Amino acid sequence: MKYSAGVILCLMLLPSFAKGQDWVVPEERRGRLSTFPFTDETRKEGERLYMINCHSCHGDPGKNNYIALQPSPGDPATEKIQRNSDGEIFHKVTVGRGQMPSFRSVLTTEEIWKVVSYLRSFNRDYVQKVMQVITSSAYPGAVISMRMTYDEAAKVVAVIASATSETGTVPVTGAGVRLLAMRYFGHMQVDEEKLTDNSGTARFAVPEGLPGDTAGNISFSAQFTDEQVFGSVSKDTILSAGAVTIPVSLRAKRAMWNTVRKAPVWVILSYGLGVLAVWGFIFLVMFRLRDIFTVGTELMGRMQASPGNQEPQNNQQI
Repeated sequence: MKYSAGVILCLMLLPSFAKGQDWVVPEERRGRLSTFPFTDETRKEGERLYMINCHSCHGDPGKNNYIALQPSPGDPATEKIQRNSDGEIFHKVTVGRGQMPSFRSVLTTEEIWKVVSYLRSFNRDYVQKVMQVITSSAYPGAVISMRMTYDEAAKVVAVIASATSETGTVPVTGAGVRLLAMRYFGHMQVDEEKLTDNSGTARFAVPEGLPGDTAGNISFSAQFTDEQVFGSVSKDTILSAGAVTIPVSLRAKRAMWNTVRKAPVWVILSYGLGVLAVWGFIFLVMFRLRDIFTVGTELMGRMQASPGNQEPQNNQQI
């Protein structure tokens, strides 16, 4: 019985010990490098993405104002986090673990690298290593790249992948590609995942009426589905492939969310009548209290003036 209780206690504590273990990134992921150099522009964009997606838990880097969780999210500017390689930080942001969510479907590969760029700005000793050549089992020693075009008549976005080496440029064929449209609360996948054809092109049908900005522009991101083969290659492009969206002015019509001057008439009347009713009730109570005070004063006067309340006179003769 004593041993059974000990075994149960160990089983209960095992998850807590597991949570406290170091986050070990697979060896093949640690050496991953960004395909573009970190600049002031990438750091600025990375800061914007960090404030939207990471700040609520990790706080402001360098200020140790992260949220109190177990295990602790930690301050990204600390040595413990900064001694991670670029590939390790990229992997942890992408995959997530435990209370750390995965941002694979929220941020594009390029956006995650921009977040890494921002985090590295807090490390004075950091020297970036940029991946100059993307090694691929299908195209060894070649630089893999993407570009996008849009056929307005067919409503199709074409993603063209190519591999450039010393011998020239060839199309990347048979590669799985996904196309994402950037939305306010994440990314929406456009069409199904496609394979590139003999020309290295994958074509995606754009849904009819997909909302764009005021000019009909949509920000797309193309990614390879097999990162182990093609690396973390992605391409972000703005294309005029959406429906023109005119923002609805919240002040154009009378509505609950509008300013006071354009609030619904019934709201204004209800508010006015409510105020009058409250003040009317207050005045009614005050008048009633005055009447009670007046009646009480008269009653006290009558009681004092009644014969029964007069003091008996002294009729003794001298």
